[in-house]
Formats: sequence, C-alpha cells, structure tokens
Amino acid sequence: MEPDNTTINFNTKYTTNTSSLTIILRTDEVDGRPIYIAGNFNNWNTQDPNCVLEQIGENTYRYDFNLDHTFPDTLLYKFTKGDWSAVEIGENEEITSNRSTKLKSGIQTDFVPKWRRNWMPFKPNFLPQVVLLSDEFEIPQLNTTRKVWALLPHDYDNTEERYPVMYLQDAQNLFHENAPYGNWEIDKKLAVMAEYQIGRIIIVAVEHADDDRLKEYTVGKTILGKGEGKKYIRFLTETLKPYIDENFRTLTDRRNTGIGGSSMGGLISIFSGLRNPEIFGKLMIFSPSLWVVPQLKIDVDVENTDDTKIYLYAGVEESDNMVEHVKKFKERLLHSEFVKNKMKINLSINKLGEHNATYWSDEFPKAIEWLFFSIKD
Repeated sequence: MEPDNTTINFNTKYTTNTSSLTIILRTDEVDGRPIYIAGNFNNWNTQDPNCVLEQIGENTYRYDFNLDHTFPDTLLYKFTKGDWSAVEIGENEEITSNRSTKLKSGIQTDFVPKWRRNWMPFKPNFLPQVVLLSDEFEIPQLNTTRKVWALLPHDYDNTEERYPVMYLQDAQNLFHENAPYGNWEIDKKLAVMAEYQIGRIIIVAVEHADDDRLKEYTVGKTILGKGEGKKYIRFLTETLKPYIDENFRTLTDRRNTGIGGSSMGGLISIFSGLRNPEIFGKLMIFSPSLWVVPQLKIDVDVENTDDTKIYLYAGVEESDNMVEHVKKFKERLLHSEFVKNKMKINLSINKLGEHNATYWSDEFPKAIEWLFFSIKD
C-alpha cells in the first residue's frame, strides 16, 4: 500500500489477524530503503523478500507473521535495511542486542533510533593490529622487494585462536589515509565486523610494483604485452604464504585461504586462484580488468576445487562493458569442466558503482562475510 502522511500514534491498538503475531516498528530515520526483519525464524536472512515491513504511516512500519507460522520458543530478531552494513543501531550509534519476544500472537511494538550506514561508524578499540612485515620483503622470483603488511584481529595477542587468511593486492589503497587512488578503509570495516563478532580474519596486504604494476599483474601474452604474473603468483604461493603460516596462527587449508583485489589486482587474483585452487579456496574479485585478456582460458586440470567460493563484483558506471565482461566471465566459469558443479559464485552488481576505492570499500565486508562466515549462501 502507498504510505499516507498521517502520523500514527505508537500506542494505537493495532488490529491483527486471529492467532498471528504482528510487529509494529517506529523509526526516526526514514530514507526510502525497505526495512527487513531477520532472525532465528529465517536463518538471519537480511534480504528475505518475504520479510519486508509494510509502511503504514509516517515513520511507522508493520510486519505480520503468517497464521500457520511455527515459532521458536523465543523469537530473536533484528531490523535491517538490506544487509548487516545497514542494521539498526542505538541512539549513541552503539551495537544493539538481538530483540526477543515469546509472543506467538498479538502485537509487539519496537523502536529503532538510528541505522548503520556503510558499516560505519567504527569503534577504535576494535581496529585490527596493523603489522608491517618488512619495508623490503624479498620477492626472489622477481628479484625485488616490497612492503608487505598483515592486519591481525584486534585481540590477536589475547587468544590462541587460529584464523583464515585473505591475501589482497594493492596494499597502498587498502587502509592508508590520503592514499592517492583512494582508500578501501578495510581496517575500519574490519573493526565494525569485529564488533558484530564476524570477520575474525588475517588480511595480508602486498603493495603493488608502481610502474611495473601492470606487468606484474598479468600472465603470459596480453593486450598490454607479456606479463610476469607467473613469477608473482609463485611468490605468493611459494614464499609469502609459507612465511605467514609459519609466523602467525593461521588456518592453512584451502577452505580458509583466499586471494583478492580490484581492477588489475582482481585480474591477477583470478589467475592465482584458478591456477592454484589447491591453495586458494576463496576468491574476491572486484571490477577485474578482463579486457586485458579477452581470451582468458579456464582449463586448469586440478581436481581439488570442491567448495571453492568466488565473489564477483562490478559497477554499472565503471565502463561501457565492465558488467558485460564480468557476467560473461561468470558464465564461462559455470560452463567450464574445471568449475562445473564444484564452485559457488556470488555475482554482485552495483547500478551506481564507479571504478574507485569507495565502491570497493562498500563491497569488501559483504564479500568477506559471504566468502568466510556466511551460514547460508
């Protein structure tokens, strides 16, 4: 129904169907986005099309459970605007506990003062520990050195826990303030995720090679010339990963090891993941520069690809053919004998997305959650 302009008193005696539970929500922040209810009754699905609240007045919404709904002993739930980056928060922008009720019928009234926006704000005490492994980490395969960083969970030193690892390219743009090409702000996004007790992961960030970045992030003959990506990939798999596993408490198996990046960093991550599925079981591919290798082959003869997960992202406003290239790449993956029935692929398209760090930053926590921590894919 179309919302009217009448303010509904929060204490009004709303009518409900016999033996059904109705939830009435009031919120002071209305921005046009739909409001969802997620809880232990729908596997905490934040975009369940059957769980959208109906606007019934100014700042007032309603959700009716089906008459035949089977309730848990205690109903636990939260309100979101489509995912955990837009979940309800408290008056002082604090994380709030799950809501609960034992009602099976009648009316439950709730109030949300504020909503989280783009995984912000963050709390400094949840920021990851940022460790510079070396100003000149040796890359013997390329006869050079590079800065390499590790971002550890905020409480890493206080636990004996082991963690999954994500290897990311282009470290200059991932967490440094005033980075010349933008900042993903992954440190802040990880802080918010940690507050929600998800995203307990080690990020290893490798700086790119500046003027040699394009050559280092391509493999074989490409539109840009012959690349040295095979040597760079060998550095990741033969030098860097063994070092990380030896010096940090990691979960070393492929199901807990990922690789990712954006643009050219996304392209080399595709090469790395498809050539080494026995090492990388998670791929986070943002806006990959597939135009560089229009004839990219997907024919690696490796059996150990079960449970591989690939998160693909593209923005409509990036270029005339970015989304088309990414969709075609997905289809080729799905029809490849190498991939068929073995991989899970999540394709995310942002209609407003441009080719820059702001949009990759928005997508980062969603990708990490789906790749490593999602209960339901």
